[in-house]
Amino acid sequence: MKYALVTGGSRGIGRATSIKLAAMGYSILVNYKSNETEAQKTAELVTAQGTAAELLKFDVSSKEEVDRVLGGWMEANQEKTIEVLVNNAGIRQDGLLMWMTDEQWKNVLGSSLDGFFYVTRLIVSGMLTKKYGRIVNVVSLSGLKGLPGQVNYSAAKAGVIGGTKALAQEVARRGVTVNAVAPGFIRTDMTHDLKEDELKKLIPMQRFGEAEEVADVIAFLASDKASYITGEVVSINGGLYS
Repeated sequence: MKYALVTGGSRGIGRATSIKLAAMGYSILVNYKSNETEAQKTAELVTAQGTAAELLKFDVSSKEEVDRVLGGWMEANQEKTIEVLVNNAGIRQDGLLMWMTDEQWKNVLGSSLDGFFYVTRLIVSGMLTKKYGRIVNVVSLSGLKGLPGQVNYSAAKAGVIGGTKALAQEVARRGVTVNAVAPGFIRTDMTHDLKEDELKKLIPMQRFGEAEEVADVIAFLASDKASYITGEVVSINGGLYS
């Protein structure tokens, strides 16, 4: 059976991506950190597409949890292949750098940058063996442009962008592509605290994007049709920044 792993799959872009990949025929591994109720809802929406869904609870920033839970699943399911990895997990803990705590810095970099490293390192070897794989990293406008109040988040996502470009060159000859999508303001739980009415005035399209619009791009990059695209960062921001 061919699987796609979506980290941070319980809500928002992760949920929308899980549904899109299920519609492409993939069984989905839905990773979540704490909200089992929402993760279960994602699993139900995936199975409604006619494929299987399994929940994997682990903190992507914890090497021990990634190795124990994800590594344990891989060891117990050697007949199953993870063909697609979507590194979507991430958190925001905004604040000006002069007042930013050590925890705000470590938590945000851990969820995005450490998570990318620990999860991808575990899965990419199987892709190289099979000579096929799709890795899509969800980054951000913040990682390209930098946003005030988000030094930690901007640094984390910029780091993943650099990792995307480097890893793409390491694995391309083995049929594995590595790309990133950089959403701008997307209407999800992560952005519910933002002042949408004010911010959308800055966007040429005059609106926030939807999670499904990001998921469509991720699904394309995860498909056979994107076989000659690697090391790229695709912006999805309504014209706000290019």
